[in-house]
Amino acid sequence: MAAFDSYLELAPDEPSLIERARSGDRDALEALLLRYQDKVYAYGMRMCRHPSDAEDIAQDTLLTAAKAIADFRGEGAFRNWLYRIAHSFCVKKRRRRKFAPEREESLHEEPERLQNFEAVGSGPDEELARRELAVALNQAIVALPKPFREVFLLRDVEGLSTEDTAQVLGLRVATVKTRLHRARLAIRKALAPLLDARHAATPPPAGCPDVALLLSRYLEGDLSPRICERMEQHLERCPYCRGTCDTLRQLLALCKGLPTTHVPPNLQQKLRETLRKVALPATAPPFKSSL
Repeated sequence: MAAFDSYLELAPDEPSLIERARSGDRDALEALLLRYQDKVYAYGMRMCRHPSDAEDIAQDTLLTAAKAIADFRGEGAFRNWLYRIAHSFCVKKRRRRKFAPEREESLHEEPERLQNFEAVGSGPDEELARRELAVALNQAIVALPKPFREVFLLRDVEGLSTEDTAQVLGLRVATVKTRLHRARLAIRKALAPLLDARHAATPPPAGCPDVALLLSRYLEGDLSPRICERMEQHLERCPYCRGTCDTLRQLLALCKGLPTTHVPPNLQQKLRETLRKVALPATAPPFKSSL
């Protein structure tokens, strides 16, 4: 096991790992898939809201990817391919639970999981406030309707592009953007009292545009230069709308800094044992890196 751990730490770049895995190199396959075990587990946790479901999704996703590694030909990002598999298992979980009471992730455990989430260079009060924000953000994400949650997770938490998010979910880019805007606005509204309590308690001035929606559309490249110019002019003279934009920007920055939900040690061991039993291809179709 120590030898494999050393291989994992010193593993080559991803295209090389993929090529070697597709050629039957078991260590390369394990190194490649275990790089993503935490990401897949976290996605399953936030989508299905329960550790046992997240464990099932992590196992099923990595096992399916291992068995089908020869089918991955580098026509898109390997990460996107994995998320597509994970998403399909999340959908199956939902269908099986359609008429069963939905189990919620225990939010009482969240502060413990985020105890190492620190703001670099800040004092104890700032660190505590940042942890509280992270807990509130996770609660707000869980509260989103599933179609909005899956888009928000992939785009703003996992950092996929809008186009890649659409590819993973099998949606049109326009649909992804619509759901993304609604998710961002819902979460900004939920977190506004923590981001800026005085601003959240003040009603918007009459006649102000929906600058949070405009900013979200701007981030997706959907505003014309003319509208951008008018928005900038309005923000220069409207402190309230500047505050609204600031809270949305803070929210999106917080998403990028959320700590990773690590795979439990017992599941890590199970994943390694499972991957060790997968029959690997002796040959594979040509691989073309998309990087």
